Amino acid sequence: MAWTKYQLFLAGLMLTTGSINTLSAKWADMFNAKGCQEEPERPFSHPFLQAVGMFLGEFCCLAAFYILICHDKRRPEPRVNRGQSFNPFLFLPPAMCDMTATSIMYVALNMTSASSFQMLRGAVIIFTGLLSVAFLGRRLAPNQWIGIFITILGLVIVGLADFVSGNKDGSRKLSDVITGDLLIIMAQIIVSVQMVLEEKFVYTHDVHPLRAVGTEGFFGFFVLSLLLIPMYFIPVGNFANNPRHVLEDALDAFCQIGHQPLILLALLGNTVSIAFFNFAGISVTKEISATTRMVLDSLRTLVIWVVSLALGWEQFHGLQVLGFLVLLVGTALYNGLHRPLLARIPCCARFANEDEGGSGEREGLLNDGRVQTGDNS
Repeated sequence: MAWTKYQLFLAGLMLTTGSINTLSAKWADMFNAKGCQEEPERPFSHPFLQAVGMFLGEFCCLAAFYILICHDKRRPEPRVNRGQSFNPFLFLPPAMCDMTATSIMYVALNMTSASSFQMLRGAVIIFTGLLSVAFLGRRLAPNQWIGIFITILGLVIVGLADFVSGNKDGSRKLSDVITGDLLIIMAQIIVSVQMVLEEKFVYTHDVHPLRAVGTEGFFGFFVLSLLLIPMYFIPVGNFANNPRHVLEDALDAFCQIGHQPLILLALLGNTVSIAFFNFAGISVTKEISATTRMVLDSLRTLVIWVVSLALGWEQFHGLQVLGFLVLLVGTALYNGLHRPLLARIPCCARFANEDEGGSGEREGLLNDGRVQTGDNS
């Protein structure tokens, strides 16, 4: 069945804003500007302030939800399911996981390339699958176990590609690249905990996805904004790339933005794109299918990689291409994207039906209307 113009628009919006989200964050990291003190220009390295901007974008989804409700009230027959009443503090634990994982990932983005950052985020299916078995009592289908093992292989290849490029590329220290990759993997463990918490305690309630994203954004934005105050006084030595060597120097960030206004444009691009990306992802799941959303999310990695190459942010490495393809296969198998293909082959149709045993559309935790935030990530 051919897509309508609206469905094409939603797919394009999700692919575009999802790519802009990572690229704008990396763009901000690449600027050099003076800070509050009279010192030479240095890189803009303020991951926790960037995370605050990302949560502000998520928080905007809450405003979008209430605008949608107000618009729906004007119709003769309301169509939007507002969901049941719930305790907003149910979202506090997953929001804290999101806040921690997002902050770690923005620290890692300073150390590694945008394409590797996006590819390594595929590790989330490994930990989500394992935690869903341990804490949700799920039974993973054979294709999901195979997808997990193939994803692990893909992560090894991407890590090897970063190791090789780190030796050749003098602009980044090999130790920074390896540390950045490991931090991204660590963040995916926290993201998987977040998704299991949402599945166990939050999505047993009938909550509209925009409201869910916005509520988590609300907690993440205000808690992390308050944490910027103690972070201003916590010394961390050479771990922080700011003059005072504290965990986060927000005042220094604003000074750098004042000296280089394009940094503000990059930060706004990150904030606005995450809001539209969440809206588009939810709409694609509703208007087309969850499978389509997963395919578009994989294509987003390809777009980020191609744009990074075109802008000269990184160099071409064949191992990275192989790693991307292996990760793509692993993700496709885990989320059941192979079933439509098998169903078209008469001798393999029964295998497609057998794979569905116990998995279902929500089994993978990545296939529901809830878009992965922290895109982040």
